[in-house]
Amino acid sequence: MGLKHNVKFVAVAIAVMAATAAQAQDTVIKIGHSGPLSGAQAFSGKDNESGARLAVEELNAKPITVAGKKLKFELLSEDDQGDPKAGVAAAQKLIDNGVRFIVGPYNSGVTIPASRAYNDAGALVATVATNPKITQQGYKGLFRVNASDSQLGSKMALYAANVLKFKNVAVIDDRTAFGQGVAEEFKKQARASGMTVAGHEFTTDRAFDFNAILTKLKNKKVEAIFFGGYAPQAAPMARQMKQLGITAKLLGGDTICTAEMGKLGGESVGDNVLCSQGGAVLDKASAGPAFKARFKARFKKDPDVYAAAYYDATMLYAQGMQKSGSVDPQKVAAAISAGTYQGVAGNYAFDARGDMKESPVTIYTFKGGQPVPLSSY
Repeated sequence: MGLKHNVKFVAVAIAVMAATAAQAQDTVIKIGHSGPLSGAQAFSGKDNESGARLAVEELNAKPITVAGKKLKFELLSEDDQGDPKAGVAAAQKLIDNGVRFIVGPYNSGVTIPASRAYNDAGALVATVATNPKITQQGYKGLFRVNASDSQLGSKMALYAANVLKFKNVAVIDDRTAFGQGVAEEFKKQARASGMTVAGHEFTTDRAFDFNAILTKLKNKKVEAIFFGGYAPQAAPMARQMKQLGITAKLLGGDTICTAEMGKLGGESVGDNVLCSQGGAVLDKASAGPAFKARFKARFKKDPDVYAAAYYDATMLYAQGMQKSGSVDPQKVAAAISAGTYQGVAGNYAFDARGDMKESPVTIYTFKGGQPVPLSSY
């Protein structure tokens, strides 16, 4: 009995040692996520994090091998609160934890200072933040996996001029790096398309009362108001426009193209709201419906605006490691820069700055609280 027990114990111990030794052979790759996981934009931060998490889980389920070693991916996620200072602190924390592959940040105002810290540490960054300044910094390891403000703002203005045939519009921006950037691009293209920009008002990304600036714009009889900002402000803005009897359309960028906009705005958000979002429509993308089904099975909800882009960004790193035969960030960056990757949300090929060579923009409106696509170009 005792001998039998000992043999069994030794066999278990050997199996455990073998498993531990096998794990020791694995190369651990830490993927860092930085985004707003608390506060008004937490719905976006959590959705983005889930996209990256799904990719990490799928990569570990069917492990890839680089330089003869299996890669084991780990996701480390930090709440940057959508705040520049908190974003730099989150970057430092991820860097100190040995993370060299980052997905995020989500906000342009966070990405601009944080990307400097990541660059100095030799870490790679794949962001959906849209301010053109981000890729003008000249960092070799920075990739924008989405359209920029110049595309989002200008395509919305083209749609307003060419399809809606508007002549008189106004702009409100929330003074964040994103809001300001996308509003300026809209304004530039609006004027180039022959529209009059009758006013440009300012608010903040913490404000909820827009009555004073809306009343001022109502008197200018504008046909549309373009808002450079986020859904938690755009939804009450839509409600207040309705209360003031303003029939102008509310236009915006990708950050209001979300189910949260419909949820917060209720019946004030319908075909009176239009927004532009980078990428093709998930339902029409070849891998889109399957991704949506896997995401829903795992997280019990539909993916929102950028879950697919964060999933793609994580997979882009993995492919870069396979192509370069290395987990060295500089070698992976070179492979990403030189190659193309067919993801769920688009085809990723980058120019010298790290911007996507082709990034379609889709114009959406709202039906039943959900964004629905009108046209892509």
